[in-house]
Amino acid sequence: MTDQPVLVDRADAVATVTLNRPDRRNALTVEVKEALVTALAGIAEDTDVRAVVLTGSGSAFCVGQDLGEHADALEEDPATAFDTVVQHYTPIVTALATMPKPVVAAVNGTCVGAGLGFALACDLRVFAAGATLGTAFTAIGLTCDSGLASTLPRAVGEARARELVLLGRNFTPEEAVTWGIAGQVVPVDDVAATAAETAARLAAGPTLAYAESKRLLAVGLDRSLADTLGEEAVAQARCGASQDHAGAVTAFLNRERPTFAGE
Repeated sequence: MTDQPVLVDRADAVATVTLNRPDRRNALTVEVKEALVTALAGIAEDTDVRAVVLTGSGSAFCVGQDLGEHADALEEDPATAFDTVVQHYTPIVTALATMPKPVVAAVNGTCVGAGLGFALACDLRVFAAGATLGTAFTAIGLTCDSGLASTLPRAVGEARARELVLLGRNFTPEEAVTWGIAGQVVPVDDVAATAAETAARLAAGPTLAYAESKRLLAVGLDRSLADTLGEEAVAQARCGASQDHAGAVTAFLNRERPTFAGE
């Protein structure tokens, strides 16, 4: 496998982004993070890509920050050691959560710290049975980053999120799904194929509607009902003016399967 820190593979309308430091369980160095920022930005703008898979190479999805590099940054200048949060984690999570196409996390193994933040920023998740999940931050005297202070309580509720962050205990995919972190749990050997199948299904779907839905759902809990109704009306009108919608209505009336071109 190539030694590039992040791999991007395009197959039909699906782009698969792979963190590629298997020997270090895909721990995040500056090189990896910068490559991931660049890869996600390019994919977000690529109109030929209609769905995305994010995964890790080897036995882990991502174990979060590379602590060896972090220790060197602290020794060099503690005042700038955490600039990476704004420079890298923020744009990565923002890209995953807001790009106008669905993103599937193929969690093939250990997923902790920023890795968990990345997985929760994706729209859908496929978990390897037996994978280790966790927040990890308090174990090294830190607090949340990579969006976990928002995505985790939204998924599992505030009380459970406090427990997972403050106690820092690891948990299983089966527990995660029970608590509300939606996702499929499959044997580890089936993760890649299941995620690819899910992404292909999404890529064949109404991507304009997916983009509007992502935008509405991202802020739905923070808006009043009146504001939500107003935003839904605007978004529905945009979708309603699309060729995808017109074609799907015609197909339905003709008892045919609709096709979607993202137009």
